[in-house]
Amino acid sequence: MAVYVYAITLREHPCRTDGITGVGAHAGPVRVVSTQELNAVVSDVDEEIRPKRRDVAAHQAVQNGLMADGTPLPLQFGYTAPDDEAVRHVLREQEPAYRAALERVQGCAEYNVKASWEQDRLLRRILDDSPRGRGLNEEILAGSQDPRLPLELGRMIADEVDVRRSNAAAELCRALMPLGRESILHTPGGEDFLNLSVLVPRGGEDALLKAHADLGRAPDDGVTVRLVGPLPPYSFVA
Repeated sequence: MAVYVYAITLREHPCRTDGITGVGAHAGPVRVVSTQELNAVVSDVDEEIRPKRRDVAAHQAVQNGLMADGTPLPLQFGYTAPDDEAVRHVLREQEPAYRAALERVQGCAEYNVKASWEQDRLLRRILDDSPRGRGLNEEILAGSQDPRLPLELGRMIADEVDVRRSNAAAELCRALMPLGRESILHTPGGEDFLNLSVLVPRGGEDALLKAHADLGRAPDDGVTVRLVGPLPPYSFVA
């Protein structure tokens, strides 16, 4: 029977797993495999684990439980080993790397910040600020058949959207990055122009929460900043 691995902790972490069941159709109890220095939090599985909603939620529930007593080193969904002894072998073999990674995140939680700009408001602001853009738009609305006008307007707007999103992302980073021990920028998806993870020491969350609240009270320009956390520090696991 294979072993599904959720996270790694220092040996002194209490790893309270009583009553917690893990992933899989025949979800077994979550338990701990230990070496002299480290713990691995695991459960037995008898099938290939796929990212179904129930299993993703079970994986995350284990991480959240561990976070209550200290910062674990969370593994990404789907990590398995052949058996307990294989887990112990990896713990012993990789102990220096795991200890360094745990020291990096010790006493911290991850907060994720995403920002988007309502498209209509952004376009209106660009046109309001650009006499040339307004002029092109007015000519097109007036029925001009010149095919160069929409091309020029489209290029101008696309370039300005990129510049404004980049400037807004840089401004948010300057405000939020200093509030954490470390920060990592991810590639934004969809309509977002910022996807930022901040590693925040426990007890230091108030400054980040206040900064987020202050951003929400800024003049309504169509920018929405979303903050999620505390989270296990997935982004800071080397």
